[in-house]
Amino acid sequence: MLKNIDPRMSPELLYVLAQMGHGDRLAIVDRNYPVVSTAQRVVRLDALNLTEALDVVLSVFPVDNFVEQPVAGMNNVDDPEAIPEVQQQAFAAVNAAEGRTVGVQRLPRFDFYQQAASCFAVLATSEARPYGCIMVTKGVIF
Repeated sequence: MLKNIDPRMSPELLYVLAQMGHGDRLAIVDRNYPVVSTAQRVVRLDALNLTEALDVVLSVFPVDNFVEQPVAGMNNVDDPEAIPEVQQQAFAAVNAAEGRTVGVQRLPRFDFYQQAASCFAVLATSEARPYGCIMVTKGVIF
């Protein structure tokens, strides 16, 4: 039992986040993402949507401030310029947690898959909205 840890933070998630170092990337994906066939490490957060999972993660996870775009989102295949509402909410959550505007990279679907496959871990959520997939680069604590 630990104090000041969000009760939605599973022991497995806390362990994975603690193992990560500066520059390691974490993908948080929706329920349609092919997580088991593509990820090195999978942590299941089946009871949470994307923004809920981000709230839990960002309570302990510093976002990198040494790179211009430490956050990435998957483009909508039919309209690559549109930023889906689920991602808008996610990016706003990152900015709020960091207290700054965090740079965001937009990636075509298969580029996102390729980069997510090399992430330290992939968190599988129950996010039902399409394109509820992002990556975040871990920063340092000063």
